[in-house]
Amino acid sequence: MVNSESPVTQTQQTQDAEENAKALLQKYDRESNIREKIGVWAWVVTFLGVALTIFHLYTGYYGTFPSQKQGAVHLGIALGLIFLLFPRKKGEQLIQTTVPWYDVILAFVAMYVTFYKVTNFDELLQGITWGYSSYDTFLSVAGILLLLEATRRTVGVPIVIVAAVMMSYALFGNYIPTRILSHQGYELADVATKLWYRDSGVFGTPIQISAKYIYLFLFFGVMLVHTRIGQFFNDLAFGLTGRFTGGTAKAAVVASALQGMVSGSSVGNTVASGSFTIPMMKNAGFKPEFAAGTEASASTGGQIMPPIMGAAAFIMMEYLGVSYAVVMAAAIIPASLYFLGIFIGTHFEAKRLKIIGLPRSELPDVKKQMLRYGYMLLPLIIIIGTVVIGYTPQRAAIMGILATFIVSLVRQETRMNFSKLIYVLEQGARVALPVIAAVATAGIIAGVVSMTGLGAKFATSIIALSGGHLFLALFFTMIACLVLGMGLPTTANYVVTATVAAPALINGFDLAPIAVHMFVFYFGIVADITPPVCLAAYAGAGIAGANPFKSGVTAVKLAIAAFIVPYILVYNPILVMHDVTAVPLILAVITAILGMAAVSSSMIGFYIRVSRKLERIVLFAAGICLIIPDLVISITGLALLGVVWLLQRQRSDDNDQPADKAFAS
Repeated sequence: MVNSESPVTQTQQTQDAEENAKALLQKYDRESNIREKIGVWAWVVTFLGVALTIFHLYTGYYGTFPSQKQGAVHLGIALGLIFLLFPRKKGEQLIQTTVPWYDVILAFVAMYVTFYKVTNFDELLQGITWGYSSYDTFLSVAGILLLLEATRRTVGVPIVIVAAVMMSYALFGNYIPTRILSHQGYELADVATKLWYRDSGVFGTPIQISAKYIYLFLFFGVMLVHTRIGQFFNDLAFGLTGRFTGGTAKAAVVASALQGMVSGSSVGNTVASGSFTIPMMKNAGFKPEFAAGTEASASTGGQIMPPIMGAAAFIMMEYLGVSYAVVMAAAIIPASLYFLGIFIGTHFEAKRLKIIGLPRSELPDVKKQMLRYGYMLLPLIIIIGTVVIGYTPQRAAIMGILATFIVSLVRQETRMNFSKLIYVLEQGARVALPVIAAVATAGIIAGVVSMTGLGAKFATSIIALSGGHLFLALFFTMIACLVLGMGLPTTANYVVTATVAAPALINGFDLAPIAVHMFVFYFGIVADITPPVCLAAYAGAGIAGANPFKSGVTAVKLAIAAFIVPYILVYNPILVMHDVTAVPLILAVITAILGMAAVSSSMIGFYIRVSRKLERIVLFAAGICLIIPDLVISITGLALLGVVWLLQRQRSDDNDQPADKAFAS
């Protein structure tokens, strides 16, 4: 792009943007509140971080250890790093110049209690039959408490509260007067040892998947970032869409969709992309709230965008007992509809505000970008190819990491010397720490559900509450996902809802498992943009200087597909490739695209001209009808869409009502 500013001014602006992004991450993303000045302990952190990454690369290539051992090394080193890097209270990292003595003790105790599982593996296996010693019990209690404290520091208090409530339920369930929720109750020793030493608690499926797949894909993302693929995606997005109506906003959506393929952090994506795209959207004429909402909604969609998606996608694979290729295939159409809905929404908003695109002279040349930097896509192509032809996600990640390393050698600025390699290996561990803590704590919740039979009790409750009506059962599940999402990370939210709610829907209403799991997966994700707690929107608002709540409302309007499509997936799972045939699928996709356009038009308040209230209602109804994969209903929606088109075509009253007033109505 053309820029007449001096290099000094550009450098200063870049530094200011980086500082602002860092401040926003520390404010809205708890994962970024880490100590930076830790003195000699930096060497220990580097050693542990590099060792953890090398351990996963080794086991990823040569084969993992037994799940309990693999999980213990995975969690043990992570807990040690968390206590060395994350302060006890937010803000302490700004004033501390070393690691406090008490955190050093906690770090090494945490590593000891987890590695105890490795060194005493055979004896602890026998404990399942013969019982555990008092020392075993003491270590299990200590391990759980240390895990909860580490989770509080990295992820936040809400998930710790949920885990504590669940453990209290396991201990005191016999005192609950309601028959449907009561159970026999367990002793503290039973609860602690079952959650710490069995494979249905802390070291259950979530942490096993994290140790086997998730860590490698997170490291793959770190490697890709090192190749500066983000800048390539931004340039490619602006080159493709920047010249069209509202090009800056459309480019933001495309760039976030591309970056979402390699990163699963809603807040992180919003800050990384938004620092560049939000000012450009504001300069083009979009309101600050709209710019923030656009970036937040698009960045949040990264967790549903193949090939990598969010960490929960790998757990879904294990829960469903399918290959990762099946999960990717199921996610392609819903994710495309999600981003298409946001893209179309920005188009209608630009038409409403009469915002044109950027001149070609100010945009990157797509052909030149592809010829010069197109090789950066090779790792993604390899990831997709290896999964599709039948390799495990583990092997696909290793191949992708190797390809990324080779790609990094092409350009001098991304070429890795020894110090850079050590840095990247350490960053791989740092990025994974919050995910590891979250999935381990989610394992506590899932373990209690299994131990107490809460899943079956919840299934009975939700079916009774819904009166046997599927829509009500889905609605109640959606509310539960959104509420949990206010405090739980996406992965933990998915583990809880997939353990408790998904079986109720699948067994109670005989639904396709892949559609139900996508349902709870989606609503766990969109909690990041749903007011009142919408951290991605808050981060975008911080960059835009906008009202956070209004930014959240705008993000919901733009991402309306995420609130509609999951219902359609359950009622007719053809869009997740379940029992699919070519012609019905093609028709379903075409009508869904038209439906998303109609719904987006309704949300923005513009179709071929500013829409009146009744027209917006009809447009919304038409969109819903078109999205539903039923020919008769879709034809009805198409007819409604045509009626609104004719009504607006026959009048020329754009100036009867100001556009801003129409949007607010």
